[in-house]
Amino acid sequence: MEWIKNCAALIAENRQYLIELDAAIGDADHGANMHRGFQAVLAKLPEIADRDIGAIFKAVGMTLVSSVGGAGGPLYGTFFLQAGGVLSGKMEMELEDWSAALAAAVNGVIQRGKAEPGDKTMIDALLPAVWALKEAIQAEAGRDGALWASAEAARQGMQATIPLIARKGRASYLGERSAGHQDPGATSSYLLLKTAAETWISV
Repeated sequence: MEWIKNCAALIAENRQYLIELDAAIGDADHGANMHRGFQAVLAKLPEIADRDIGAIFKAVGMTLVSSVGGAGGPLYGTFFLQAGGVLSGKMEMELEDWSAALAAAVNGVIQRGKAEPGDKTMIDALLPAVWALKEAIQAEAGRDGALWASAEAARQGMQATIPLIARKGRASYLGERSAGHQDPGATSSYLLLKTAAETWISV
């Protein structure tokens, strides 16, 4: 619950930044759409606070699908719905649970958006985060180390979208002109994983 609340706060804080990123290669609505979606999620949280983690994530996903415009709604909705499926019935979440949920969430986004690494999408931030989390768990890096490794991999993946030529979404219409700009979806994905690390490490 704290992670979701903190996500909403960070999206609100970065709303204009995401708008500016999207204005360069998209239709300038990603920040506004994500902010609207997470504000709707905040309004929903009191109704679902006593449910299990899976049910909370599924409710978040459904709310995002219905309130976020553009591609972000279905993609982020799928992210939370798939994560919720893995965490169904759980009232507590271990690091391995989060790893499995994140992997399922990202696989769901890949299936929904048909994007591959290097397409200049949110996948370029999310997939490295999944891999880094698994590797850190295998290396017994501990909870804090694993969460930071995941967030750092997402940050690097986000930054790596700058030189890429977009092959998916509205940005792909620009062709080579999309190079030189950071992908807004990868940026919002990084923000969510950064917030996960900051929230859960502080617990």
